[in-house]
Amino acid sequence: MSQTRHVPVMLQRCLDLLAPALQRPGRSAGTGPVVVDCTLGLGGHSEALLTRFPEARLIALDRDTEALRLSAERLAPFGDRATLVHAVYDELPDVLDRLGVPRVDGVLFDLGVSSMQLDEADRGFAYAQDAPLDMRMDQTTGVSAAEVLNTYAPGELVRILRAYGEEKQARRIVSAIVRERDREPFANSARLVELIRDALPQAAKRTGGNPAKRTFQALRIEVNGELTVLERAVPAAVAALAVGGRIAVLSYHSLEDRLVKQVFAAGAANTAPPGLPVVPEEYQPRLKLLTRGAELPTEEEVAENRRAAPARLRAAERIREDVA
Repeated sequence: MSQTRHVPVMLQRCLDLLAPALQRPGRSAGTGPVVVDCTLGLGGHSEALLTRFPEARLIALDRDTEALRLSAERLAPFGDRATLVHAVYDELPDVLDRLGVPRVDGVLFDLGVSSMQLDEADRGFAYAQDAPLDMRMDQTTGVSAAEVLNTYAPGELVRILRAYGEEKQARRIVSAIVRERDREPFANSARLVELIRDALPQAAKRTGGNPAKRTFQALRIEVNGELTVLERAVPAAVAALAVGGRIAVLSYHSLEDRLVKQVFAAGAANTAPPGLPVVPEEYQPRLKLLTRGAELPTEEEVAENRRAAPARLRAAERIREDVA
């Protein structure tokens, strides 16, 4: 995978949103700001953060060992300013605890599948090329997409396709999967793509691009526990922010974006019972929203990088500590 082809999504906007938190003086003498890249990938956002904010220290997480190896090469010029950790992003509190970092100034999430995972055929993420049905972001652990297809009960497969792929034809697709897996277990993506095409009615195939897209998304989310992890990770990241610290999250489908929106909205809400003449501090908002709704990539960016098209960016600033 050539790193030169990797174009970080909405890079300039992410940097601009995080800048006020990362350009302020350190919280104690001799310490610069700390920024966490929760989804290192090929290191494009991390490299830009270290370049633009020369006082900042970076902590970067990824569950993908190959991504960590490639990014370590890319970020080597920054020396000990960059700390790379093999971890899933909901493990952020443990990572910060191990590193002795009680609070951070910036957090960035770039969710979804990395360019490397899509471009390496043998990972099985892309429905456009035949590959083993793996889809694990961390290939050292967990069940593969093939195991999910071949072993899950039909009702559970229907639930996954509906909940994670928003697939209206879930029952029809699963009936075909169960029939086919009894004949021969699934191993490769091309057979699954063909089965989905054959199973769908003509009307369903005329809208929304490749008809396999929603099923592949659902399998990927299930294999990697993405929404479950995200439900824990975003509140943990908000909790790790110092007052004045900022968080930016790039989502790529409505399920992710909805979850981020809910966490930010809850943090920005006044939780006082109605009718209080003065709102005590413990009921005041912890967050200030920095984006009006979700920001979208520009037409120019989508033209340069088609993978930016579904991106939705939300950001918030921590404006007060929790009151015990």
